[in-house]
Amino acid sequence: MKGPYQVVLKPLLTEKGTRLKEEGNQYLFRVARTANKIEIKQAIEQLFKVTVLDVRTARVRGKVKRLGRFQGRTSDWKKAIATLKEGDSIELYEGV
Repeated sequence: MKGPYQVVLKPLLTEKGTRLKEEGNQYLFRVARTANKIEIKQAIEQLFKVTVLDVRTARVRGKVKRLGRFQGRTSDWKKAIATLKEGDSIELYEGV
C-alpha cells in the first residue's frame, strides 16, 4: 500500500483546471502511473480533508523533444480529475 504522498504527486494548475474548479468543483492532480482510482480517492481525502465523489483518470503520453541534434522523450504520466462534494474546496487552489 502506498502512502498519500506517493499517490498524489502534485496539483496541476492549468487553464482547463481553473475552469473545471469554477464550474464543477473539480480539481486536477498529477498522480503516480500505477495508482488506481480507489487509491487516488483515499489519498486526496487524507491529504486535504475533503469528500471526493468521483475520480476520472487519463494517461498522458510523453512527447518527443529535441535539443540540437540530440533527441529524447519526456516520460508518460497520469492525471486525475477529482470531483468534490458541494461546499468542499482545496486551499492550494484558492489564491490562484
